[in-house]
Amino acid sequence: MLALAETTGDDMQGMTDGGLETTIIHQEGIELPAFAAFPLLESEDGRTVLRDYFEPYLAAADERKLAFVLDTPTWRANPDWGAQLGYDRAALAAANRRAVDFARELAANRPHIVVEGVLGPRGDGYVVGDAMNAEEAEDYHGWQIGVLHAAGVDHVTAVTLTYPAEAIGVVRAAAAHGAPVVISFTVETDGRLPDGTPLATAITAVDDATNGVAEFFMVNCAHPTHIVPALTGSPALARIGGLRVNASRMSHAELDASEELDQGDPVALGRDHAALHDQLPHIQVLGGCCGTDHRHVIEIVDAWPDRSRVDG
Repeated sequence: MLALAETTGDDMQGMTDGGLETTIIHQEGIELPAFAAFPLLESEDGRTVLRDYFEPYLAAADERKLAFVLDTPTWRANPDWGAQLGYDRAALAAANRRAVDFARELAANRPHIVVEGVLGPRGDGYVVGDAMNAEEAEDYHGWQIGVLHAAGVDHVTAVTLTYPAEAIGVVRAAAAHGAPVVISFTVETDGRLPDGTPLATAITAVDDATNGVAEFFMVNCAHPTHIVPALTGSPALARIGGLRVNASRMSHAELDASEELDQGDPVALGRDHAALHDQLPHIQVLGGCCGTDHRHVIEIVDAWPDRSRVDG
């Protein structure tokens, strides 16, 4: 995201994609065991699925002269989830490198693309499960961060984190590798993290424990109306620089129990999302999460006030 911030300041000037996994599963009818997209890179058919997924987003960014934050499909490519899918450390490292190479191929001849190495939580992403302390999280996530950083990502971003200690560990591990890092928390319908921590409190805890070295924070995998209760006026909320929202107003528990994808209304989602603008004035990048596709993200981007363009 540094590339975005250096271009035009705090006004939103970058976009990213939507719900990669939910789009592939529910719209393309392709099974993703453990909700993992990275195994698709092992076949040309899978790579074609990923190219076709990203193309409408890249075209939309080009049309709007916006920078594009291009995710590696590595949200589940950490040691515990990799082991569930039959990957040992060597195979998993190769998978992470393959994901970076794929992103670089997509980024070729597009000067305003930022390649983002994506980390997911050690646990589920909707519930805390067995929480780590910060030192355990630093050790756990440091391995994947090291692989992604060495492979050439522009920065790493940990998304759908559910409690502050894991985020602290990620930031410390990224700093140890010299990798710029962004942290994205998810929130429940009450605006609190799944462990009950208020969003502003979580951001403050991470910054205090890491000397504020994270580039900024994001919120993902929540509907805009779920974020509203978190907007308490705390100065910590000025550290939020990105949003990746869900299409559905359902809670995480309801989404987990649902057998059908709730895609909501793209136009209404853009309107609900734009209502957050005045309380989150430092947004740099916008995208979607579960249930969203390029239609939702285009509505989100076009509805956001004060959109800036990159040079060129």
